[in-house]
Amino acid sequence: MDWGSILAETVNKFFGVQAAYFALAAIGLNIHFGYTGLLNFGHAGFMAIGAYGLAISLQNGVPLLLAVLIGLLAATAFALLLGAPTLRLRADYLAIVTIAAAEIARILFRATEIAGFNTREYTGGSTGINGFADPFKDLNPYTGSVDLWFVSFSRNDAWTVTVGWALVLLSVLFVHLAMRSPWGRVLKAVREDEDAARALGKNAYSIKMQSLVLGGLFGALGGMIFVLGQSSVQPTPQDLGAPKTFFIWVAVILGGTGKLWGPVIGSMIFSALLQFTDLTLRGFQEEGIIPTWFMDGVQVGQVRFILMGLGLMLLMAFRPQGIFGDKRELALDVR
Repeated sequence: MDWGSILAETVNKFFGVQAAYFALAAIGLNIHFGYTGLLNFGHAGFMAIGAYGLAISLQNGVPLLLAVLIGLLAATAFALLLGAPTLRLRADYLAIVTIAAAEIARILFRATEIAGFNTREYTGGSTGINGFADPFKDLNPYTGSVDLWFVSFSRNDAWTVTVGWALVLLSVLFVHLAMRSPWGRVLKAVREDEDAARALGKNAYSIKMQSLVLGGLFGALGGMIFVLGQSSVQPTPQDLGAPKTFFIWVAVILGGTGKLWGPVIGSMIFSALLQFTDLTLRGFQEEGIIPTWFMDGVQVGQVRFILMGLGLMLLMAFRPQGIFGDKRELALDVR
């Protein structure tokens, strides 16, 4: 097998577009769960809202920055809609509502008609929206592919990676400052003991709503980088469905909840491991090490998720706080 090529592709994924948008979304989920104790199982819904808000705006001639703002405002409205009826209740109600709302949003985006209104004209229905990223690509300062000693990206990927990781670094700085502020300390107090925070005169409902909105904005940014990188947005489960939410959860848990760099490093490792296991299994099959009667090329894509699932089980058994996490961060009073 060509281990050099496998390692090169793995390193590319470690720093690539997927790792960048996973990191942005994971930062948002870490604000929800790691810092506030909110069980959000529909984070892909925020990604979808942001992605479609951006794509629909761009295809209708809206300037790029305004399109980004529209996507963020749509994600804010989505968070308020989810949080208003649930944040006064136990956290598991939020989990139920978010996973259902995310699927409702995805199904609505793939619908061709809603209450007699032709939505396909705007959302593209089941085929999604394609070719809307030209205003973003026109800003690309690179004249060709970018080849460094450890990574290699095409011209468009290099631009998306640059913008994506710039947003990740700005997001980490923002979260660092926010969590060191009085607001951040109240956020953690609500996570640890909501009743005690209320007894001290803090409005726990308002704090949780602010956290839900803020984390949702990072999720929307992650969705935008995702669709700008592939120049299309598709309402499929693989792109913007429940699997995407669970991947982000894995990234957060892998890096460590409640830690500043945990979601970022977790996203990078998770993206690299997905690529490494896929290429390695395919290489073993091509070399005859894995016989075709045991696993064919189609099954490789599913087997790698089985291996990742086993790895996550072992992680939760022997180090549930993740790579950089602290066991004390797991003592959450999620109510």
